[in-house]
Amino acid sequence: MAAGEYSVGEVARLSGTSVRTLHHYDRIGLLTPHTRSAAGHRRYTDVDLERLRRILYYRALDFALDDITVLLDDPNPEVHLRRQHRLLRQRQARTAGLLAELEREIEARRLGIALSPAEQLEIFGTDRFAALFADARGTGDDWRATSAYTADDWREIRAEADATIAAFAAALASGAPADSTAAVRAAEDHRRHLERWFFDCGPERHTRVAEEYVADPAAVTEWDAVAPGFARYVHDAIVANARRDHSTS
Repeated sequence: MAAGEYSVGEVARLSGTSVRTLHHYDRIGLLTPHTRSAAGHRRYTDVDLERLRRILYYRALDFALDDITVLLDDPNPEVHLRRQHRLLRQRQARTAGLLAELEREIEARRLGIALSPAEQLEIFGTDRFAALFADARGTGDDWRATSAYTADDWREIRAEADATIAAFAAALASGAPADSTAAVRAAEDHRRHLERWFFDCGPERHTRVAEEYVADPAAVTEWDAVAPGFARYVHDAIVANARRDHSTS
Protein backbone atom coordinates (compact mmCIF):
# COMPACT_ATOMS: atom_id res chain seq x y z
CA MET A 1 0.00 0.00 0.00
CA ALA A 2 1.37 3.41 -0.95
CA ALA A 3 2.28 5.93 1.74
CA GLY A 4 -0.62 8.17 2.63
CA GLU A 5 -3.15 5.55 1.61
CA TYR A 6 -5.47 3.72 4.01
CA SER A 7 -7.63 0.64 3.71
CA VAL A 8 -11.31 0.81 4.62
CA GLY A 9 -10.56 -1.09 7.83
CA GLU A 10 -7.85 1.38 8.84
CA VAL A 11 -10.14 4.35 8.16
CA ALA A 12 -12.90 2.73 10.19
CA ARG A 13 -10.49 2.23 13.10
CA LEU A 14 -9.01 5.73 12.89
CA SER A 15 -12.38 7.50 12.65
CA GLY A 16 -14.47 5.29 14.93
CA THR A 17 -16.81 4.64 12.00
CA SER A 18 -17.96 1.22 10.88
CA VAL A 19 -16.83 -0.34 7.62
CA ARG A 20 -20.50 -0.70 6.69
CA THR A 21 -21.01 3.05 7.08
CA LEU A 22 -17.98 3.83 4.92
CA HIS A 23 -19.29 1.50 2.20
CA HIS A 24 -22.65 3.29 2.40
CA TYR A 25 -21.00 6.70 2.05
CA ASP A 26 -19.23 5.39 -1.02
CA ARG A 27 -22.42 4.03 -2.58
CA ILE A 28 -24.28 7.35 -2.21
CA GLY A 29 -21.32 9.38 -3.44
CA LEU A 30 -20.75 11.19 -0.15
CA LEU A 31 -17.24 9.81 0.35
CA THR A 32 -15.69 8.00 -2.59
CA PRO A 33 -12.08 6.88 -2.06
CA HIS A 34 -9.64 8.52 -4.45
CA THR A 35 -7.84 5.31 -5.35
CA ARG A 36 -8.19 1.56 -5.58
CA SER A 37 -5.67 -1.19 -5.13
CA ALA A 38 -4.71 -3.52 -7.98
CA ALA A 39 -7.26 -5.94 -6.55
CA GLY A 40 -9.95 -3.26 -6.60
CA HIS A 41 -9.99 -2.59 -2.86
CA ARG A 42 -10.81 0.91 -1.64
CA ARG A 43 -7.85 3.10 -0.74
CA TYR A 44 -8.44 6.34 1.14
CA THR A 45 -6.07 9.31 0.97
CA ASP A 46 -5.44 12.13 3.44
CA VAL A 47 -7.85 14.24 1.38
CA ASP A 48 -10.54 11.57 1.87
CA LEU A 49 -9.88 11.49 5.59
CA GLU A 50 -10.30 15.27 5.78
CA ARG A 51 -13.64 14.98 3.97
CA LEU A 52 -14.68 12.21 6.36
CA ARG A 53 -13.75 14.41 9.30
CA ARG A 54 -16.08 17.10 8.02
CA ILE A 55 -18.83 14.55 7.35
CA LEU A 56 -18.63 13.26 10.90
CA TYR A 57 -18.63 16.81 12.24
CA TYR A 58 -21.82 17.65 10.36
CA ARG A 59 -23.39 14.36 11.38
CA ALA A 60 -22.71 15.27 15.01
CA LEU A 61 -24.65 18.46 14.33
CA ASP A 62 -27.50 16.26 13.10
CA PHE A 63 -27.33 17.21 9.43
CA ALA A 64 -28.95 14.71 7.06
CA LEU A 65 -26.60 12.98 4.63
CA ASP A 66 -28.15 14.75 1.63
CA ASP A 67 -27.59 18.10 3.33
CA ILE A 68 -23.99 17.18 4.10
CA THR A 69 -23.37 16.45 0.43
CA VAL A 70 -24.64 19.92 -0.46
CA LEU A 71 -22.60 21.51 2.32
CA LEU A 72 -19.36 19.88 1.26
CA ASP A 73 -19.84 20.88 -2.36
CA ASP A 74 -21.09 24.41 -1.66
CA PRO A 75 -18.35 27.08 -1.70
CA ASN A 76 -20.50 29.22 0.61
CA PRO A 77 -22.20 26.92 3.15
CA GLU A 78 -23.27 29.70 5.55
CA VAL A 79 -26.96 29.50 4.61
CA HIS A 80 -27.05 25.79 5.42
CA LEU A 81 -25.17 26.31 8.68
CA ARG A 82 -27.51 29.08 9.79
CA ARG A 83 -30.53 26.92 9.03
CA GLN A 84 -29.12 24.08 11.11
CA HIS A 85 -28.24 26.51 13.87
CA ARG A 86 -31.87 27.65 13.95
CA LEU A 87 -33.17 24.08 13.98
CA LEU A 88 -30.84 23.08 16.80
CA ARG A 89 -31.88 26.14 18.81
CA GLN A 90 -35.52 25.13 18.36
CA ARG A 91 -34.70 21.59 19.45
CA GLN A 92 -32.78 22.94 22.43
CA ALA A 93 -35.80 24.99 23.50
CA ARG A 94 -38.10 22.01 23.06
CA THR A 95 -35.73 19.78 25.02
CA ALA A 96 -35.53 22.35 27.81
CA GLY A 97 -39.32 22.42 27.93
CA LEU A 98 -39.53 18.64 28.06
CA LEU A 99 -36.93 18.50 30.83
CA ALA A 100 -38.88 21.06 32.86
CA GLU A 101 -42.06 19.05 32.34
CA LEU A 102 -40.32 15.86 33.45
CA GLU A 103 -38.94 17.58 36.53
CA ARG A 104 -42.44 18.80 37.44
CA GLU A 105 -43.80 15.29 36.95
CA ILE A 106 -41.04 13.80 39.10
CA GLU A 107 -41.72 16.34 41.85
CA ALA A 108 -45.45 15.73 41.61
CA ARG A 109 -44.89 12.01 42.04
CA ARG A 110 -42.54 12.68 44.95
CA LEU A 111 -45.29 14.71 46.60
CA GLY A 112 -47.63 11.80 45.98
CA ILE A 113 -50.72 13.86 45.21
CA ALA A 114 -53.40 11.18 45.22
CA LEU A 115 -55.54 12.53 42.39
CA SER A 116 -56.20 10.80 39.11
CA PRO A 117 -56.02 12.90 35.93
CA ALA A 118 -59.82 12.82 35.84
CA GLU A 119 -60.06 14.13 39.41
CA GLN A 120 -57.50 16.84 38.68
CA LEU A 121 -59.59 17.91 35.69
CA GLU A 122 -62.82 17.87 37.68
CA ILE A 123 -61.48 19.84 40.64
CA PHE A 124 -58.97 22.21 39.05
CA GLY A 125 -59.89 22.29 35.37
CA THR A 126 -56.65 20.63 34.27
CA ASP A 127 -55.43 17.05 34.28
CA ARG A 128 -51.91 18.37 35.00
CA PHE A 129 -52.65 19.99 38.36
CA ALA A 130 -50.20 17.77 40.25
CA ALA A 131 -47.29 18.82 38.04
CA LEU A 132 -48.32 22.48 38.09
CA PHE A 133 -48.68 22.40 41.87
CA ALA A 134 -45.25 20.83 42.24
CA ASP A 135 -43.78 23.55 40.05
CA ALA A 136 -45.44 26.34 42.04
CA ARG A 137 -44.62 24.71 45.37
CA GLY A 138 -40.87 25.18 45.02
CA THR A 139 -38.37 23.35 47.18
CA GLY A 140 -39.34 24.42 50.69
CA ASP A 141 -39.00 21.67 53.29
CA ASP A 142 -41.80 22.80 55.61
CA TRP A 143 -44.81 22.09 53.41
CA ARG A 144 -47.55 19.87 54.74
CA ALA A 145 -47.62 16.24 53.66
CA THR A 146 -49.99 16.84 50.76
CA SER A 147 -49.53 13.20 49.75
CA ALA A 148 -52.07 12.36 52.44
CA TYR A 149 -54.79 14.59 51.00
CA THR A 150 -57.77 12.89 49.44
CA ALA A 151 -59.85 14.10 46.51
CA ASP A 152 -62.37 15.47 49.04
CA ASP A 153 -59.57 17.39 50.76
CA TRP A 154 -58.56 18.96 47.44
CA ARG A 155 -62.19 19.85 46.72
CA GLU A 156 -62.32 21.64 50.07
CA ILE A 157 -59.02 23.37 49.32
CA ARG A 158 -60.38 24.54 45.96
CA ALA A 159 -63.63 25.76 47.55
CA GLU A 160 -61.75 27.72 50.23
CA ALA A 161 -59.42 29.28 47.68
CA ASP A 162 -62.33 30.25 45.42
CA ALA A 163 -64.16 31.82 48.37
CA THR A 164 -61.11 33.88 49.30
CA ILE A 165 -60.63 35.07 45.73
CA ALA A 166 -64.31 35.99 45.58
CA ALA A 167 -63.98 38.00 48.79
CA PHE A 168 -61.00 39.92 47.43
CA ALA A 169 -62.85 40.52 44.15
CA ALA A 170 -65.97 41.78 45.92
CA ALA A 171 -63.92 44.19 48.03
CA LEU A 172 -62.12 45.51 44.97
CA ALA A 173 -65.35 45.85 42.95
CA SER A 174 -66.99 47.79 45.79
CA GLY A 175 -64.21 50.36 45.69
CA ALA A 176 -62.96 49.44 49.16
CA PRO A 177 -59.25 50.27 49.62
CA ALA A 178 -56.80 47.45 50.15
CA ASP A 179 -56.54 48.26 53.86
CA SER A 180 -60.31 48.20 54.34
CA THR A 181 -61.96 45.81 56.76
CA ALA A 182 -63.32 43.65 53.93
CA ALA A 183 -59.99 43.37 52.09
CA VAL A 184 -58.00 42.71 55.27
CA ARG A 185 -60.52 40.04 56.33
CA ALA A 186 -60.04 38.32 52.96
CA ALA A 187 -56.27 38.53 53.42
CA GLU A 188 -56.51 36.89 56.83
CA ASP A 189 -58.70 34.13 55.41
CA HIS A 190 -56.07 33.63 52.71
CA ARG A 191 -53.29 33.40 55.32
CA ARG A 192 -55.22 30.88 57.38
CA HIS A 193 -55.99 28.84 54.27
CA LEU A 194 -52.28 28.57 53.44
CA GLU A 195 -51.43 27.75 57.04
CA ARG A 196 -54.14 25.11 57.35
CA TRP A 197 -53.28 23.24 54.21
CA PHE A 198 -49.74 23.98 53.11
CA PHE A 199 -47.20 25.59 55.47
CA ASP A 200 -46.75 27.70 58.58
CA CYS A 201 -47.75 31.15 57.44
CA GLY A 202 -47.30 33.94 59.94
CA PRO A 203 -47.69 37.57 58.87
CA GLU A 204 -44.05 37.90 57.78
CA ARG A 205 -44.14 34.85 55.55
CA HIS A 206 -47.55 35.83 54.23
CA THR A 207 -46.02 39.13 53.14
CA ARG A 208 -43.27 37.23 51.28
CA VAL A 209 -45.93 35.20 49.51
CA ALA A 210 -47.64 38.44 48.50
CA GLU A 211 -44.38 39.79 47.12
CA GLU A 212 -44.21 36.76 44.80
CA TYR A 213 -47.67 37.60 43.48
CA VAL A 214 -46.47 40.93 42.11
CA ALA A 215 -42.85 39.98 41.31
CA ASP A 216 -43.66 37.00 39.06
CA PRO A 217 -45.18 38.09 35.70
CA ALA A 218 -46.95 34.74 35.39
CA ALA A 219 -48.55 35.21 38.82
CA VAL A 220 -49.59 38.77 37.96
CA THR A 221 -51.22 37.56 34.75
CA GLU A 222 -53.07 34.82 36.61
CA TRP A 223 -54.31 37.11 39.37
CA ASP A 224 -55.19 39.99 37.04
CA ALA A 225 -57.40 37.63 35.04
CA VAL A 226 -59.88 38.09 37.91
CA ALA A 227 -59.88 41.88 37.55
CA PRO A 228 -57.42 44.54 36.39
CA GLY A 229 -54.99 45.35 39.20
CA PHE A 230 -56.11 42.33 41.22
CA ALA A 231 -52.58 41.08 41.97
CA ARG A 232 -51.50 44.42 43.42
CA TYR A 233 -54.75 44.72 45.39
CA VAL A 234 -54.29 41.27 46.96
CA HIS A 235 -50.65 42.10 47.73
CA ASP A 236 -51.56 45.39 49.42
CA ALA A 237 -54.35 43.78 51.42
CA ILE A 238 -52.01 41.06 52.68
CA VAL A 239 -49.41 43.68 53.66
CA ALA A 240 -52.10 45.68 55.47
CA ASN A 241 -53.25 42.55 57.29
CA ALA A 242 -49.69 41.68 58.28
CA ARG A 243 -49.37 45.03 60.01
CA ARG A 244 -52.31 44.27 62.25
CA ASP A 245 -51.98 42.67 65.66
CA HIS A 246 -52.73 38.95 65.24
CA SER A 247 -52.39 38.17 68.92
CA THR A 248 -56.11 37.49 69.16
CA SER A 249 -56.40 35.61 65.84
